[in-house]
Amino acid sequence: MGGQTELDELLSQREKLNRRIQEIVDAQTEPWGIKVALVALKNIDLPQDMQRVIAAQAEAERERRAKVIAAEGEFQAAQKLADAADIMGRSPISVQLRYLQTLKEIAAERNSTTLFPIPIDILETFMDLRRRSAQPQQSGGTPPKNQT
Repeated sequence: MGGQTELDELLSQREKLNRRIQEIVDAQTEPWGIKVALVALKNIDLPQDMQRVIAAQAEAERERRAKVIAAEGEFQAAQKLADAADIMGRSPISVQLRYLQTLKEIAAERNSTTLFPIPIDILETFMDLRRRSAQPQQSGGTPPKNQT
């Protein structure tokens, strides 16, 4: 068959090549009344330099696939984070709940010391309650006396 076949075809389409070889052999043996029942390529011997080229090509293909898979994973992660940010943007309390959940996860790791900032948004609710409870006393009036 000589140079009739490309290397990739030789390696990936053995069945097709088996049939082609059988056709060639049959054309030569039929006049003699001989029928070849099976042709099978079992092993293909390649020169060392060709084996190195094939190995390098296969390694490059594996690296390419790994990079595509990693990039797809990064894209999906970024998409999920963007979706989460959209949801949290529509509901500010969800940010605070997520913050508290993160604190719980950090505390579960049994770190000896954990420092974390408290967003002022969380404290504003308590500060508003304190102001409201202090307002009746500061309004200038005296609180009603108990009548007994």
